[in-house]
Amino acid sequence: MRRTEFLSTGFHVPARVVTNDDLAKIMDTSEEWIVQRSGIKTRRWVSEGDTGVSLAREASLKALAKAGLTPRDLDCIIYCTCTPDHFEPGNGVFLQRELGITDIPALDVRNQCSGFIYGLSIADAWIRTGQYRRILLVGAEVHSRGLDKTTRGRDTAVLFGDGAGAVVLGPLDGNGAGRGVLSTHIFADGRYAEKLWVDGPGLAHDPYVSVEMLEQGLHRAVMEGREVFKFASIKMPESVGIALAANQLKPGDIKLLVPHQANLRIIEMVQKAAGLRDDQVYINIQRYGNTTAASIPIALDEALAEHRLARGDLLVLTAFGSGFTWGSAAIRW
Repeated sequence: MRRTEFLSTGFHVPARVVTNDDLAKIMDTSEEWIVQRSGIKTRRWVSEGDTGVSLAREASLKALAKAGLTPRDLDCIIYCTCTPDHFEPGNGVFLQRELGITDIPALDVRNQCSGFIYGLSIADAWIRTGQYRRILLVGAEVHSRGLDKTTRGRDTAVLFGDGAGAVVLGPLDGNGAGRGVLSTHIFADGRYAEKLWVDGPGLAHDPYVSVEMLEQGLHRAVMEGREVFKFASIKMPESVGIALAANQLKPGDIKLLVPHQANLRIIEMVQKAAGLRDDQVYINIQRYGNTTAASIPIALDEALAEHRLARGDLLVLTAFGSGFTWGSAAIRW
């Protein structure tokens, strides 16, 4: 069975830079408070006219150009997001339209911070079985328009940023000397779904949207930070260990770990638990904040631009988020 390789990567973020000092002007917070708790110094927020799909389009075109491909070379689109532009249809078909193509399938993945790894697992299975050859895998988010930008909402408002990352995946010809996606590992535990969630609008409610719902703030993300931190600090390194064990590898074999960029303190805990050195972990949360499904492809593209990976290096991805969902992937670059 053939393996999947990353043909190219690309990312795009809004031009608007929002600093911690900018946030301190509209809510009771400070540079010190935000950096101490999250490690975030700046994030990108959209301006008028930007959408999740417009960010995804730019990231996708950059990735396609690097691969020497056009949108018409694609067989499938997988679009990962927790901030869709519309209730329905999903963003995948809008991205397809923006790219000027028709007929190919467009799948939307709603696994929040773990979305990119879930999407990679799906794409890898399809490429391995020969169902599709060229898959565009995108993670894109616009959080800023849904945040409560007051002191009441500061615990989450200071964390999230907007952006998009994209990768083009394809089959590796021959055995590839052991290269490509070695394995993916995805998990979920719905017992903790309400620890990090947005209750509404939703069809569990009747009516599914109401003035009362908006007044109660049910349309905002609610997070029990300590519970999320605790579980992420356990499950992310655990999933890294599972990926290594599945391929008879050890922590020292990892050239680069690209974790979901949720919180610098979580990443530090993951690094420590996994037994990795500083140079084995890529971190860019200080620049972009938490971009959920977009964080791994954005970080991966930046890591490649900084020459942190070379042909044959072992790359490991890991993420944890709402659901709870989490996962990992081992890739021989």
